[in-house]
Amino acid sequence: MRISARNILGGTVSKVTKGAVNSEVELALQGGDKVVAIITNESVVHLGLKEGMRAHAILKASWVIVGKELDANKISARNVLRGTVAKVHGGAVNDEVVLKLAGGGELMAIITQESSHSLGLKEGDEACAAFKANSVIIAVD
Repeated sequence: MRISARNILGGTVSKVTKGAVNSEVELALQGGDKVVAIITNESVVHLGLKEGMRAHAILKASWVIVGKELDANKISARNVLRGTVAKVHGGAVNDEVVLKLAGGGELMAIITQESSHSLGLKEGDEACAAFKANSVIIAVD
């Protein structure tokens, strides 16, 4: 299978919390980061998700918000990952920002050029990527 989503983060299922319709699935990434996804209970069963198994969090680069010094306790997005700007590829309207995460993985974001410039993003800067739990797609091998 090939997909157009730029971000595929491998991890281990560390927690599955079942609700009435949806479940919250937490993946532990290498380096200590975690990603939370909200998926249907049917998807949890279909994928056979259980604590300790390997899985992948998938999200489109356009779903990622970039900021500096984001406080995870002061934003509604469940996922806030800290990293170092590895690359900023400028475009006419949008910029591609690549963050290197603690565990060595990379996370790509597509943000407006104006936002990139107002944040003053450049290689080596510390930055955060934020995204909502319901934007995360879970996959297994």
